[in-house]
Amino acid sequence: MAEPDARERLRQHFLESSFESHPEKWDALWQTNFLPWDRGAPNPALVDILSDRQDLIGEPFIADAKTGTKRRKRAFVPGCGKGYDVLLLASHGYDAYGLEASKAAIEACKETVEQHADDYPAKTPEVGSGSYKFVFGNFFEKEWESQVDGWDGSFDLIYDYTFLSALPPSSRPEWAARMSDLLAPSGYLICLEFPTYKPPSTGGPPWALPPAVYEQHLSHPGEKVPYDAEGNIKADHGIKPNSRNLQRIAHWMPERTHDIGKGTDWVSIWRHPSSKL
Repeated sequence: MAEPDARERLRQHFLESSFESHPEKWDALWQTNFLPWDRGAPNPALVDILSDRQDLIGEPFIADAKTGTKRRKRAFVPGCGKGYDVLLLASHGYDAYGLEASKAAIEACKETVEQHADDYPAKTPEVGSGSYKFVFGNFFEKEWESQVDGWDGSFDLIYDYTFLSALPPSSRPEWAARMSDLLAPSGYLICLEFPTYKPPSTGGPPWALPPAVYEQHLSHPGEKVPYDAEGNIKADHGIKPNSRNLQRIAHWMPERTHDIGKGTDWVSIWRHPSSKL
């Protein structure tokens, strides 16, 4: 997400600030163009998943539950940054939505479209391109959902790369619950796990995210999963998975990723237990 000096500046920027004030704090960074997490392109791991792993995530079309007619799947990128991932998903045939809590970030997404939309043509003529839209709002609230075309309460694909790492650990139960609620019954959640190598004691953002964090919270959405004094999540807590739990169906270290995560990033794919694999 950022180099050491930039990470310390990020940490200090959010130090002792309330979670409710974080959208304003992020907006201030966008307004000053302090964006050390921006890599100027989608993560190569996502590029490879969309190109090579349809055996896991399926095709970008689905039969509408109400009408039975074929429609494009809706993809969602919370904390979408400048919007590269949204354009990539649209190029693979998804109707893609990016969410940001910063109005300055939304303006940056519009600039990305103006300058780079042509860099994301349809990957195959048969599938064509889906639509893309950038939405302003707070992930944990519902007001922004009205901006999703044909909204039926869920997305068919959700992608989280640096979004969770930007959130303080106290928000993880709510993050997992919201992810579960927003994911369609047959949908796929793609998590590119980063940063897995940081000691939790170093704080954030970006906050340390070893694979166990995803595993424990997505298995227990909304539950307060215990951590030890050093900030490591406990796996032997005895809390049973609840009705909103997601199941990990795949987990691997990607061959390609951004340089900062090489050798440490992991990809995990999650689904509702009732989904047919």
